[in-house]
Amino acid sequence: MNEIIHMPARESAGLTAAEVHRFSAVEIRQRVNLVQEVMHGIMKRETHYGTIPGTQKPTLYKPGAEVLCVTFRVAQEYRIEDLSGPGVARYRVTCVGRHQMTGVALGEGVGECSSSEEKYKWRGVICKAELDATPENLRRKKYYKNGNTADQIRTEPADLANTILKMACKRAMIAMTLNVTAASDIFTQDIEDLPEELRPQEQAQATSQKPAPVPHDPALSAHWIAQAEAASTQEALTGIWKAGIAAINDTKDKTSYDLFKECVVACGEKLKSAEQAKPEDADVEDQQDEPAIEEEVEFEEITQ
Repeated sequence: MNEIIHMPARESAGLTAAEVHRFSAVEIRQRVNLVQEVMHGIMKRETHYGTIPGTQKPTLYKPGAEVLCVTFRVAQEYRIEDLSGPGVARYRVTCVGRHQMTGVALGEGVGECSSSEEKYKWRGVICKAELDATPENLRRKKYYKNGNTADQIRTEPADLANTILKMACKRAMIAMTLNVTAASDIFTQDIEDLPEELRPQEQAQATSQKPAPVPHDPALSAHWIAQAEAASTQEALTGIWKAGIAAINDTKDKTSYDLFKECVVACGEKLKSAEQAKPEDADVEDQQDEPAIEEEVEFEEITQ
């Protein structure tokens, strides 16, 4: 008798595929959509994620990583390396993400933390007596951007060992979550661990990626300003405006655009006043006022 074998149902938008060892484009799209739905529908800004100054993408926090792991049924498994030495607590942690239903390893993330990091290496003094009792090589004066200073002394690594280990686990867990859920295009990580004095460097790097403004070309603006000032009629001025703005838009020279626009408006007002000052016995055609240049042509703003 033939035995009926029941195959496990394939998950929709999940992280394992029972029949094949690859995902279709539709399944990948479903996973990305699910991450975005969870981010907008479940997560809260500054609780699960936040935008750190100097970054373009939101930073994923540990609570947010936990939400994504629950969503995709990912269990964490940690491998810890103790790299501590004399006077320093240091741990490197590898976080393995396993599917809760099948036990399949889905991906890994590595995180490291040390008591030699700036924010763990020093602490504020409790009182002046503690500062005086601390050897000079174990104390310092901390300087801040606003000009203030603070006395600090070295921390005791043993007091921070548990904190250092937890931080390494957190970094590894977030890295694993981003790798397994393919959410790196939405979130970044670890920027919140940067000291504040280093964050302006991140801001500078982000700013440097923006295109620099086009330098002003005086010859370009002078050419079209001369053309506008030589126009004898409103019709001629309108034609010069259209031709000039097309040429300036090609170069993206915002300064030339502003100077040319200002000149055309002034010339239009001057021609309009001249038309209105003509004698009453002039031809009827000549008595009709031509529309002002700003009424005939819309000024097109140059996009940077």
